[in-house]
Amino acid sequence: MPVPSRPRVVVVGAGFGGLWAARALSRSPADVLLIDRNNYHTFLPLLYQVAAAELEPGDIVYPVRSILRGLPNADFALAEVRRINFSERLVYLDGRAVAYDYLIIAAGSASHFFGVAGGPEFAFPLKTLDQGIRLRNHILRCFEGAAHNPNPAERRRLLTFVIVGGGPTGVEFAGALAELLRRPLTKDYPRINFDEARVILLEAAESLLPGFPDRLRAYAQDHLRRMGVEVRVRATVDQITPQATHLKDGSLTPTETVVWTAGVRGVPQAETWGLPTGRGGRVATLPTLQVAGHPEVYVVGDLAYLEEAGRPLPMVAPVAIQQGRFAAENIARQIEGREPLPFRYRDRGTMVTIGRNAAVAQLGGRSFTGFPAWLIWLSVHLFNLIGFRNRLIVLINWAWDYFLYERAVRLILPGEVNPASK
Repeated sequence: MPVPSRPRVVVVGAGFGGLWAARALSRSPADVLLIDRNNYHTFLPLLYQVAAAELEPGDIVYPVRSILRGLPNADFALAEVRRINFSERLVYLDGRAVAYDYLIIAAGSASHFFGVAGGPEFAFPLKTLDQGIRLRNHILRCFEGAAHNPNPAERRRLLTFVIVGGGPTGVEFAGALAELLRRPLTKDYPRINFDEARVILLEAAESLLPGFPDRLRAYAQDHLRRMGVEVRVRATVDQITPQATHLKDGSLTPTETVVWTAGVRGVPQAETWGLPTGRGGRVATLPTLQVAGHPEVYVVGDLAYLEEAGRPLPMVAPVAIQQGRFAAENIARQIEGREPLPFRYRDRGTMVTIGRNAAVAQLGGRSFTGFPAWLIWLSVHLFNLIGFRNRLIVLINWAWDYFLYERAVRLILPGEVNPASK
């Protein structure tokens, strides 16, 4: 390929890290190519609401080319990265190679099943838009199947929903699913006795939301229980089958729905690309976010492993956004002949919604619970959504649900229904 007159920066992944890196590079004298297997960016913090029939899939995605439209030095390629040749600085796509002077890898993460038997085959992960749609289809089909099933045991199994992992995603999905069961679906399925429906949240640690202050963890656990969610702590999953969840203490729960939110790891493709992966499939970077031995290669977001104060940075969107911007700034420094700087994460706080008028938030050393935290959560997520249309539609859907106790997107879309079919 002809050598471009300006430095060429290739960004792999249009998630939070990659997208914010590409946008930040618009101010640099470089040509940017953003590569992703999808032509849209997914706002992952609201993915669980797609699975819980609260939002349409289109409400939380935005076309990548529309985002890059105002950036004259940025382009997009819809492709799958097959291989990376770091010595020759080539990224191999489907049938072609792309040369780079600088490379930012923001490929993200995948579900981590920790060796639990049957997890990859029979559990529903919640990391991509396809997975969110598939889970919503499955939940609604369980109710369709239970509506006319005369067998009490089969009916209870269909109406039992197990969520593995008491972190933010597990807590938020448990609350959203409990509200879906107790309000909108009771009108749709008058034949079903909803006393048979169960939402079970399993957490292997001592309490929900590890890392949060004790007061917030206690509030979240108490509120979920008042919503009807069965919260079980110190509950470690040993095996998942198509019709049951087995715990290490020997107990089992008959169910056809196991939602896996217990852990994430770096995408497995990173190893095949030749990146030096370590614990959890993540790449240990230098403090500057560069890969050791390759000063022109940066890794950001969930795939990057970097410690601060003796602890690894969390795999959350704010970290990815800040790292993406910072990698772009370091590349701009390198283009100018200056040394890259070490990254420092600015923790602006964390928050988790638990349902209507309830959330927990830790911001600036202060903690909030209940309605104030819920308002903060709503405001922050609306503000960070990309696109005015998406913000407006999400706000309308939330208002519709809040005032009318109704969810208008209870649709079974064409696609995969049962994870066992994989």
